[in-house]
Amino acid sequence: MTEVTSNGDDVVGEVATWPTGRLLSVAARLVERSWERYLAGLDLTHAGLIALHVLCSGELSQRQLAQRCQVTDQTISRTVDRLRQAGYVERAVDERDRRRVTVTVTDAGRRAHATALEAERDDPAVLGTVDDYEGLRRQLVQMVTALRGS
Repeated sequence: MTEVTSNGDDVVGEVATWPTGRLLSVAARLVERSWERYLAGLDLTHAGLIALHVLCSGELSQRQLAQRCQVTDQTISRTVDRLRQAGYVERAVDERDRRRVTVTVTDAGRRAHATALEAERDDPAVLGTVDDYEGLRRQLVQMVTALRGS
């Protein structure tokens, strides 16, 4: 392994030789760790952010929310409980169908969601230094879309 110098050139040189799959894997783990740390400061988890993202479009039943987040009813129940404790969502029993529980994002939830999205784009502590954020997103969307179908 190459020794680290004070300017980091040797490390960059070594990383530049890695196969693309390794780069993607390591980048994903590093971004996930930094993202989790950042979200914890907002009293959020990644699952909670996904739920807020979906709920920003409007009220949903808890079951609909689970389906849109592609998780089980039990998982979304725990996620909604945590979001409710943080003040990010409200849960209510539907007056027309007492078996149905609805979930609505609060103003605090909308602010937390917006703050996280801004940090994802602009805070180097979250994503590192990305020269072309929109270009990176387009490439990732293309990659995920292509690989999901295979």
